[in-house]
Amino acid sequence: MAASTYKIQNIVATTSLEKPIPLTKLARTQPNTEYNPETFPGLVLRVKEPKSAVLVFSSGNLVCTGTKSIAQVKKVIQAVIRQLRKINVNITAKPKITVQNIVASGTINLKLNLNFLALEMQNTEYEPEQFPGLVYKLIEPNATFLLFSNGKLVCTGTKNKQQLEYSMALLLKNVKAVLKNYEK
Repeated sequence: MAASTYKIQNIVATTSLEKPIPLTKLARTQPNTEYNPETFPGLVLRVKEPKSAVLVFSSGNLVCTGTKSIAQVKKVIQAVIRQLRKINVNITAKPKITVQNIVASGTINLKLNLNFLALEMQNTEYEPEQFPGLVYKLIEPNATFLLFSNGKLVCTGTKNKQQLEYSMALLLKNVKAVLKNYEK
């Protein structure tokens, strides 16, 4: 019987430091930053370990991308706070982290007939001339899958590990139900 396995590739998380941030000063004094206020209101701060990028806004809001776990998100936020201390911005609030999106890659260890799945499953989009994967959307929990004929997949849209695991289980159940009809 086919099982599904996955690996988290990226977590997008947000938080507020509850203090205004002087972005121009941060950009001038820290080498790992990019700031072009004419094109985008946020500053991009790159963190080497764990490798990630943080959008820093003058409001004190942060968007962290590139991490693979909540522990890594916390580490990155602490690194940002340390950098802010260097320019005399002392953060006193304990940042509350909100996961906005988890991107995971994986496999369901089945060869998939994407044409058949597109016809038999609801909430799918498949245009092989445009893209080799089938897009499958779950409504509850909210998750979007890219499915490929070799059984590999990408899942996006979940906000925690439980949602991710439940979505993967639901995907497998739905695909197996359709494939049963295909084999008849």
